[in-house]
Amino acid sequence: MKKLVFMFMLIFIGTAANAQAWTGKGDQKIQLGLSAWGYGTGVTGTYDYGLNKLISVGAGLNAYFGGYKDHDKDNRVFVFGRLNFHLKDALELPEKLDIYPGVDVGVIGKDFGIGAHIGARYFFTEKIGVFAEVGNNGSLGVSFNL
Repeated sequence: MKKLVFMFMLIFIGTAANAQAWTGKGDQKIQLGLSAWGYGTGVTGTYDYGLNKLISVGAGLNAYFGGYKDHDKDNRVFVFGRLNFHLKDALELPEKLDIYPGVDVGVIGKDFGIGAHIGARYFFTEKIGVFAEVGNNGSLGVSFNL
């Protein structure tokens, strides 16, 4: 039994050692989580695509269950594009960690929606990590490396 546990630990450490939070051009991330504040409380999903070592573009959707903007039921969904600036190299962060400020621009109900955030991703393995974003529209959840 001890040998089996030891083998799993070695495998986990080996995959965790290769985890990279941001590689730049062509890097792709999907994030799923909870929207804790901003236009409402609900769930979020985002996609980011790396254009170069500094910039990624993407899209997202937030679906709100309560506390949505102006208590108007038309404001239950926020569909947006996003632009992030990745500071991993500039701040010389560990391979598993990325910090990124960014903006979200889109449509919430019949209105125009805009938000700014600063986020962080930490990857435990090559494929799975966690993220947190704070700002006008904050969220917490799981990040997947594609």
